[in-house]
Amino acid sequence: MFEDFTLESVAVGDVTLRVRHGGRGTPVVLLHGHPRTHTTWHEVARRLAPRHTVVCPDLRGYGRSSLPPDAADHAQSSKRAMALDVVRLMDALGHERFAVAGHDRGSLVAFRTAMDHPERVSHLVVMDGLPVVEHLERTDATFALSWWHWWFLAQDAQPAERVITADPDAWYRTPPPEEIGAGNHADLWAALRDPAVVHGMCEDYRAGLGIDRRHDEADRAAGRRVDCPVLLLESADDDLDVHGDPAAIWQPWLRHALSHRVIASGHHQAEQAPGQVADALLEFLAAH
Repeated sequence: MFEDFTLESVAVGDVTLRVRHGGRGTPVVLLHGHPRTHTTWHEVARRLAPRHTVVCPDLRGYGRSSLPPDAADHAQSSKRAMALDVVRLMDALGHERFAVAGHDRGSLVAFRTAMDHPERVSHLVVMDGLPVVEHLERTDATFALSWWHWWFLAQDAQPAERVITADPDAWYRTPPPEEIGAGNHADLWAALRDPAVVHGMCEDYRAGLGIDRRHDEADRAAGRRVDCPVLLLESADDDLDVHGDPAAIWQPWLRHALSHRVIASGHHQAEQAPGQVADALLEFLAAH
């Protein structure tokens, strides 16, 4: 994986991020979702590297990136904190302005990076994600049944940690190594069997139901919107449309018209359709 990429740990304020970076050209940050690590991007990254400098970190609390002690309102795992990690990481790597793409939970971090640091973000790509407040305001029985893990992982009494760490192999289901790459599979499972990572992932969801929602609400009330070009990549075989048309839900958050493409894959686009994802990113970054 990641031939000719550099693997290192970079201190960014109160956390240290594990990151792979390589390639040449204008920079793009790729942010993974739950429960993946940065290695989910290995096939996409190699396709982007001839034309872009590609930066793939583990989010704080995931993979081998660290997480500070738990704070009030789970603020240590807020998307605002994670977005600041991204900016500080790019500072450390010498990149002033960059594109950011995020999948799943990473899409929330990418969105928050563009909202909080508009002067730094040239392009935003969101993959299978909406602003968290849009999900929560539309919650009904269908959403709660389909996305029930949100509510379980976010319980403050930490039942999720006890259940998951008791038997992670029973809790998580992943494709076999030959489908997602042996190195990616091994890295993912090393993380899933680490109690500290399980706690970090749960804290991400706890922040999502509280402090992250309040940040979205404050932005909307103030009329803040994403200034840069935005691309939505939606999986054909997932359920991002559980609330209706996701492109229509996104548009009020954006100053410019949304670009939208459907990827012929299940939820984990970067593993199931890396060629389509890379092509979509390359076309979008070149066109705007």
